Amino acid sequence: MKILEVKDVSKKYGKKQVLSGVSFDIEEGDIFGLIGPNGAGKSTLINIITGILDPLNGEVLIGGHSIKKKPIEAKKLIGLVPQELALSEDISAIDNLNFFASLYGLSGKKLKEAVNEALEVVGLTEKKKEKVKKISGGMKRRLNLAAAIMHKPRLLILDEPTVGIDPQSRNNIFEYLRKVNSQNKTTILYTSHYMEEVEELCKNIFVIDEGKEIAYGSLNSVKEKANGTVTIEIKADNINEDLIEKISLLDGALNVEKEAGTLNILYERDKVNLDGLIKILQTSGAVIKAIQINELNLGEVFLQLTGKKLRE
Repeated sequence: MKILEVKDVSKKYGKKQVLSGVSFDIEEGDIFGLIGPNGAGKSTLINIITGILDPLNGEVLIGGHSIKKKPIEAKKLIGLVPQELALSEDISAIDNLNFFASLYGLSGKKLKEAVNEALEVVGLTEKKKEKVKKISGGMKRRLNLAAAIMHKPRLLILDEPTVGIDPQSRNNIFEYLRKVNSQNKTTILYTSHYMEEVEELCKNIFVIDEGKEIAYGSLNSVKEKANGTVTIEIKADNINEDLIEKISLLDGALNVEKEAGTLNILYERDKVNLDGLIKILQTSGAVIKAIQINELNLGEVFLQLTGKKLRE
């Protein structure tokens, strides 16, 4: 069953076209990634899905209910974790959750059970009486998540939930999302501009850039759209700009990047010439330590499909 249907959604701000005919479906129980660079239209699309904004054209259905025609029925099925923390810093974690639970219409025993269960799911039971301003940024993100799951939504929407937190906190959030997905059967719509997160967490994805669909489907099917390329990773000393320019001019070399003592070259698969590449490195004075040919990760697929980096 489809929990979310986005049908030909468009949006303009003044004369600027922000979304152009965006369409995709999410099956119930999925962990679905909505990815694209900053300014691609992700947040506008989330605001339309949640009923904060009206589209210029198109329709959004949540559990079969139109977000525009039946907003109450549709919104009851949603939990939203916004990018900005929706927490009161001067009260405790449990008081924050009590407040949100009351907004969901919970009271008495049901409210208490929902709050305690949410705290347990995100691993904050021992911190429940701490004021929010005294807990870490990662814990605040987890509390933000807890506030969105107390009413057991069928669709949980997260807008860039790991911005500004450390890798351990990010991994904790992923663990809790998988738990919510498996235990509560909650469908997750996860938006991010961090491709490695989406690759680790999501089963199916929609890639958006400049308000338009770039790719849509399973992770493997999206990667297959760029299967004519590989990356060549070269670890070497004495890498200079002159060498990088020479490599970039080679037939089949699509992009060359240097990071510390490593060159990453995006190459057309059928034009890879390792012997020629090694010769250029050696004649330019580079001392080669290792060469490896890798299949594309999702960030490199995005570069191949759009001609630009995800974080530009």
